[in-house]
Amino acid sequence: MTVQQLEYIVAVDNFRHFAKAAEVCCVTQPTLSMMIQKIEDELDVKIFDRTKHPVEPTHTGAKVIAQARISLKHLKQIKEIVENEKGIVKGKFNLGIIPTVATYLVPELLHQHLAAHNDIELILQERTTENIIKEIMNGTLDGGILAGPVNHSELVEYPVYYEKFYAYVSPHDSAHKKRKINLNATDINTIWLLENEHCFRGQIEHLCKRKRTSSSKQPSIRYESGSIETLINVVDCNPGITIIPEMHAMALNEDRQDNLREFENITAVREICVTVSKEYVRKTMLKIILDIIRNSVPESMQNPELKQHVVPL
Repeated sequence: MTVQQLEYIVAVDNFRHFAKAAEVCCVTQPTLSMMIQKIEDELDVKIFDRTKHPVEPTHTGAKVIAQARISLKHLKQIKEIVENEKGIVKGKFNLGIIPTVATYLVPELLHQHLAAHNDIELILQERTTENIIKEIMNGTLDGGILAGPVNHSELVEYPVYYEKFYAYVSPHDSAHKKRKINLNATDINTIWLLENEHCFRGQIEHLCKRKRTSSSKQPSIRYESGSIETLINVVDCNPGITIIPEMHAMALNEDRQDNLREFENITAVREICVTVSKEYVRKTMLKIILDIIRNSVPESMQNPELKQHVVPL
């Protein structure tokens, strides 16, 4: 059993396709298939069910692949420990980022990274919170930019900034006449929300202290979007409100700024943090990444006193 063979079975599991896995591993498909066959013969077990399309791991194969991921992660850490001790800061940093942050943070983040002129290859990938945590744990990602705190026992979180929540109110809604929005007096069924897979939706439901209900007041149409920008467009044309984070609010044009409202009697923020595995060893590289992210947002959003107003996930 070799490191190369472990890399091959992980690649096939990632892509569920032998040809794609071979391309990523820079070998021919027959070579990759032969090497996987050898490890299956050595272990006397089928790792993949080749009759399925796409290919799937067998029950035992899934356990073998999971352990292979852990082994490859630990082998990679040996080299990283040595580089860190020698003060060598170069290589790839695979960073996941949730969509509700990516739209506004990524452009400035890339600008700051290029201006830093370091030897780090920063690879950004949009993912949901659930998938970022999963990929950090299996070693596919080095870290993630998430809304926190996630309070995961195997992860370390580094808060980088806090952004306030604002109501975005339709000009066709009676609430548009109000200077501030009282959430306790607002029917959550009139709030346009993101899809359930987004942690941002969960924070809004916490903020409103209730979830959607079936009631006679519920509108005959309910639209749940994967995009804050789409929700804003919906609210521009239809009664109701949506809730957006500060970075998004800052990017609105002057006409749309007129539809923003603060909340009555509450300050509500979300904490944006960089999350890595407790086993992550490249501390110097991580510090550089944290500094680049902090340089990408206004200083006013980095006030740690805002943490007391964080809305739970």
